[in-house]
Amino acid sequence: MKGSTAALVGAGATAAVVVAALVQAAGDDPVVGAALSMSVPAEYKALIEEAGNTCPEVTPNLLAALLTQESGFNPKAESPVGAQGIAQFMPSTWESHGIDGNGDGKRDVWDPEDAIPSSAKYLCTIAQDVKGVPGNKQSNMLAAYNAGSGAVQKYGGVPPYKETQNYVRSITALANDHQGSGRVADTGQAATAISAAKQMLGTPYSWGGGNASGPSKGVCCSPGGQNGKAVTGFDCSGLTLYAYAQAGISLPRTAAQQYAASKPVKPGQVRPGDLVFYGSSATNIHHVGIYVGGGWMIDAPRPGTKVRYSPMDTMRDLFAVGRPTSNNKEI
Repeated sequence: MKGSTAALVGAGATAAVVVAALVQAAGDDPVVGAALSMSVPAEYKALIEEAGNTCPEVTPNLLAALLTQESGFNPKAESPVGAQGIAQFMPSTWESHGIDGNGDGKRDVWDPEDAIPSSAKYLCTIAQDVKGVPGNKQSNMLAAYNAGSGAVQKYGGVPPYKETQNYVRSITALANDHQGSGRVADTGQAATAISAAKQMLGTPYSWGGGNASGPSKGVCCSPGGQNGKAVTGFDCSGLTLYAYAQAGISLPRTAAQQYAASKPVKPGQVRPGDLVFYGSSATNIHHVGIYVGGGWMIDAPRPGTKVRYSPMDTMRDLFAVGRPTSNNKEI
């Protein structure tokens, strides 16, 4: 649904304030926890499993992926455009489609027991709205959740909106990635990734550069006009892809896809090796770095720079921190 908000940052927060909270809460000591196959908080698991079987087009994994994308499971999330709650309903949509999921006599968009089943019900409703549109039924349903059924009907499928296309791609990838026995990176894998990234300090930035094997020539061209084909090095997501490949974890190529394939990390639980994401929404992530502790990360910032240590508040639009998830592909 349009108007996703950051579970970590929150409306109106600045990167500097968030970084301070992270560092104060987490320190530099890794927090070791049990590995999960899906980034679903325990308190919402039963709700998602039940609501995820509301209709054939909706599955528990798909619903969990959508909630991760929308709010990072933050029931108090509110976007700058007014989307509310864990499922990011706009008030007008909630008025039409919100249900009293827990039977307490009221429909509360801020209550996950109402919002989660309402989200599933709304998905099923729009799946019916676009059932005659050619293409993948789930993709069309997700596109309609983000951009509206009218846009999907108008364009005969996922509309040519960058945000909506990224939204559909990211949620689908996240849902599919977790259908197996994926596990979040442990502290040993995080340490290996940090070590690999440190070895690349000073490597030139290359737009589209970097792969699981190391620095590579990139592609043409960055928004500023850099021809990555002329430079051997890394862009931001190429560096994180490489670093975690050395730890046996295969990440997707782009920063937005890496966010979708990561488990959201709350303040107080961040640890070295977690990925730091920047952007205005989950579908508009534009930068990623590797947290190393003390409010610092290793990243490949932009054309004309090199892989370096950067403060986490180097950009104002810090969106979230995520822990990479393995899909059991050995590199």
